[in-house]
Amino acid sequence: MDLFDRDATAQAELIRAGEISPAELLDETINRIEKLEPRLNAFASLLLDEARAATRSEDLPDGPFRGVPFAVKDLGFYLKGLPAYEGNRVLKEIDFRSPADSPIGTRIREAGFVIVGKTQTPEFGAQPTTQPLAFGPTRNPWDPNRSVSGSSGGSGAAVASAMVPAAQASDGGGSIRQPASWCGLVGLKPSRGRMPRPTTTSRLGTDLAVTRSVRDTAGILDALHGAVATDLFNAPAPSRPYVEELEGDPGQLRVGVLTWVDHASVDIHPEAVRAVMGAIRLFESLGHEVSDDAPQRLFDEDFLHHAEIDYASRMRAVFEATWRLIGRDPVEGDVEPYTWSRMERMRSISALELIQSGAWLQGYAARIISWWNDFDLLVTPSTGEPPATLEELEIDENDPYDIDVGRFARIRCFVRPFNVTGQPAISLPLHMTADGLPLGVQLVAAPYREDLLIQVASQLEEAAPWQDRRPPF
Repeated sequence: MDLFDRDATAQAELIRAGEISPAELLDETINRIEKLEPRLNAFASLLLDEARAATRSEDLPDGPFRGVPFAVKDLGFYLKGLPAYEGNRVLKEIDFRSPADSPIGTRIREAGFVIVGKTQTPEFGAQPTTQPLAFGPTRNPWDPNRSVSGSSGGSGAAVASAMVPAAQASDGGGSIRQPASWCGLVGLKPSRGRMPRPTTTSRLGTDLAVTRSVRDTAGILDALHGAVATDLFNAPAPSRPYVEELEGDPGQLRVGVLTWVDHASVDIHPEAVRAVMGAIRLFESLGHEVSDDAPQRLFDEDFLHHAEIDYASRMRAVFEATWRLIGRDPVEGDVEPYTWSRMERMRSISALELIQSGAWLQGYAARIISWWNDFDLLVTPSTGEPPATLEELEIDENDPYDIDVGRFARIRCFVRPFNVTGQPAISLPLHMTADGLPLGVQLVAAPYREDLLIQVASQLEEAAPWQDRRPPF
C-alpha cells in the first residue's frame, strides 16, 4: 500500500513497528506538500523546520499518534510562538504570533502528532468558503475550480489530497462538517462541552478534526476530549474509549429523514436529496427502521434571524479581542468588506435584542432536542448543495451581506442548527455526484451520543467503503 493511502492510525502503526521513523515519514510528507501545496493553497503557514526538529527530538511525546504528520487550523488554535493570522491581512503583515498555548493545542502535541503547518481559513472563520483575500483561495483537490467550503477548508484540502492523513478543525456553524462534505472526508462535530474551550462563553463552537476514516476520528476524539476546570460547559465522560465503539453494535435504530427546510429563499439541490436517499437505502439494508419524521421548523426565517444575531455577537467578540492584542482600534481597510459589514450590522443590535435572541435559541434547542425522545438518529444532507465554484462564492463588495441569506444559507442550513442545540453530528462521504464530486451525508444523535455516531459510522463505512476514492487531482 502506498504510504499516503494510509490513514493516521496506519501511519502510527508503521512507526511503532519500526518500519519507518518519524523523521523519514516527515521527509516523505514534506516532499508531497512541496509538490501539491502550490496548486491547492491549503496552508496559511508551513512549519517544516519546527516539524523536523520535533521528529528528531528525544522529547517527542509517546502518544497514540507519535510521529504522525498533522496540520492545525489557523483560527482559534493557539500554540505559543506559532503564527496566528486567522485569514486577515493585518495579522499576516505583522506576522502575529500566539501569546500562549490553548488546551487543545497541548493535547495535540501530547498525542504525538507532528505539526507541519497551519491551514487556511476564511477571514475570522466567517464564511462557508475558504477564499480569504489576503491569502488567495484554497482549491478543492476534486476540482481545483471549486471551493472546499469553510471555515476549516484548508484542513479539508490538506487531508483530501493526502498531504497529511488528518488535520485539526473547528465547528461553530458547520465548519467541520461542511469541508468534510465537499472534500469527501469524515467530519465529527462533538457535543457541547466535550472538548476544552476554557476562554470562551460561546455555546456554539467546538473542535476536533477532518479525517479519511472513522477509526481516525474515534482515536483523535479519545486523545483530545475532556473539558478543563474553567470550561463553561462540561459533557459527561464516555463509558469507554471511543475506539472501542468501532466494533460496537448499535442495534436496530429508529431513523428520521430531513431533506428540506422551511426558509423561503433556500432551495435544496437535487443532488443533496439523492445523497440522503442513497444513505437511507443503506440504513434499510442494515435492518434499521426508517421514517420520514423529522424535527419541525429546523431552519426557517425565525431561526436564521436569531441565529444571525447570536453569531454576529460572537464574531464581534473575536474581532475586538484580536485588535486588543494588536494594541489599536481597527479601521475599515483592515478587514474584508464582508467582515466589516458583519461588524457594522452588530453595532445596530441592542443588548436587549441580543438577550432576547439568546432566550429564543434556548427554547428552540429544547424543542429540537425533544425529537430524539422517540428517535435515535436524524439523517440530512451535510450541505444543501455539492461543491460550488470559487467564482460563484465571491463576495459582491457593493452588497457583501446579500450572499448570507441566499447561497451561504443553502450551504449551512442543515449543520448550523446543531451548533445551537449542542448535539453531536457527523458528516460521512457516502455520495458522489454524477460529475465526480463528493457530497456528505449528516447523521445527528442525541446530546453526548458520540458513541452511537461512531458505531453507526463504522457500520456504514464497512457496508459502503470510501477509502479507495481519491481525487483525480
